[in-house]
Amino acid sequence: MSAIDQALAALDHRPRGQRWRQAGIALVLLAFYALCWQLADIDLARLANGLPKMGRWIASAWPPVWAELPTFLLRTAETVAMAALGTTAAVLLALPMAVLAARNVTPWPRAVGPARLLLNALRGIDAFVFALLFVAAVGLGPFAGVLGIALHTWGSAAKNFADAIENVSLEPFEAVRSTGASRGTALVYAVLPDVLPVLLSTALFWWEFNVRASTVLGVVGAGGIGQELKSSMDLLDFPRLFTIIVVIVLVVTLLDRFSGWLRSRLT
Repeated sequence: MSAIDQALAALDHRPRGQRWRQAGIALVLLAFYALCWQLADIDLARLANGLPKMGRWIASAWPPVWAELPTFLLRTAETVAMAALGTTAAVLLALPMAVLAARNVTPWPRAVGPARLLLNALRGIDAFVFALLFVAAVGLGPFAGVLGIALHTWGSAAKNFADAIENVSLEPFEAVRSTGASRGTALVYAVLPDVLPVLLSTALFWWEFNVRASTVLGVVGAGGIGQELKSSMDLLDFPRLFTIIVVIVLVVTLLDRFSGWLRSRLT
């Protein structure tokens, strides 16, 4: 008997209740994706008709134009600076919040729920939305982007940090505490060394992510290379748009390699 025949025979010998349950799950999934298909307004015919138009746009984007390369590099530097400052602020805010939200080391167990709720709220609102709000508060420019990145990343990084702290063994922590050391001292000397590689790796990940994500914050006026990108799209200036995309890809690739090298050195 072949492997397929054996598998089919095993399926036939399942209890009837299990077969009905699995069939019901399959039907629910089919109905769910059918509803998603409908709500997302998927139209493959429209895609087929639009692809030639996209092809003409791509063809018209060649050759790229390099006359404004210094401006593009300056705007890209703004984007990297936004991501670096926003991520650093978020990590500094995330460390104490992670201790508060970690169930195994929090000094106030009743604060875990509210702390987690706050972090979920920050994670649930995208940096794009935060940047849009801060543009209204502080005006156009990279500062709004820094604030937007910092708030969203604060919630995400603190959640990652808290989960990492909850997964460490507390035996060293309890041993240090038994000597009469304060909770803060025990955290620094018994917990932090175990979770530090994870914290550093997480911080670098969020920096990489924010560099990529912040390239579109200029769409809402938060500065950076995204502002030039939006301008080119509005004007249908495809050679300029292609040049900006090339710059973004090259910079993100270089930063990704640098981050990987730095992560290997730190961990």
